[in-house]
Amino acid sequence: MKAVIHLNNREYLIDLNEGRSISTPFYGENHLPRAFNSPDIDIVPVRNGDWIGSTTEGGILNFKNIFINPHGNGTHTECVGHIATEPYYIKDCLKQSHHLAQLISIKPKEQDQDTFISKQQLEAITLEEGISCIIIRTLPNLKEDKIKDWSDTNPTYIKADAIGHLVEQGIEHFMIDVPSVDRENDEGKLLAHKTFWQYPGEQPRTRATITEMIYAPDEIKDGSYIVDIQVIPFAMDASPSNIKLYKVKN
Repeated sequence: MKAVIHLNNREYLIDLNEGRSISTPFYGENHLPRAFNSPDIDIVPVRNGDWIGSTTEGGILNFKNIFINPHGNGTHTECVGHIATEPYYIKDCLKQSHHLAQLISIKPKEQDQDTFISKQQLEAITLEEGISCIIIRTLPNLKEDKIKDWSDTNPTYIKADAIGHLVEQGIEHFMIDVPSVDRENDEGKLLAHKTFWQYPGEQPRTRATITEMIYAPDEIKDGSYIVDIQVIPFAMDASPSNIKLYKVKN
């Protein structure tokens, strides 16, 4: 099934049958990936006396409760409400789900036991015309990152001035395969988050989103894609998300 997407006064041809998800799955038992020492996902059947919402336990249907922390239990998309004192919700901030994206593979720099993406690295990349979403795949791209406990490992992060460079380039949606754009223990400064959303400030970027803990396998090559950001319409700052990429045909 083919579709023509109109963005920025241009047409982009994609094949809807060739969409590839770059999100991690959410399993109820021994769930990974995980970050920030979050509790594991818990998926349990509802019990009401002798009635149970599990067909494997003799119930007539599956009827289960889910306990999840969007920020720590896998791929998630967040809005400025993540750091704001005002109630910004992902269901309101993500006004448009389809965007022109560019997937970029970068080997982080190393310094003083930290690994990070620098402004110089992003300045060296030529962004294609009309790009509003950047997806960063860090190298080496290890399959075990899909099922990793990132807690207390000081993962790769993004320097605030690097994020600022993307803001200047008009990037509204930023995606990366690590748990946070900021250092795991940064004394609560959250400089990359604040820079991206321009918060606090007179005009915070309320329509901008950050997606963390994606995983783009090697067979998905660097280049331009139409990205579909699928979230649950929670009245929350973040939601588990399914990120689908469609290769631009023209």
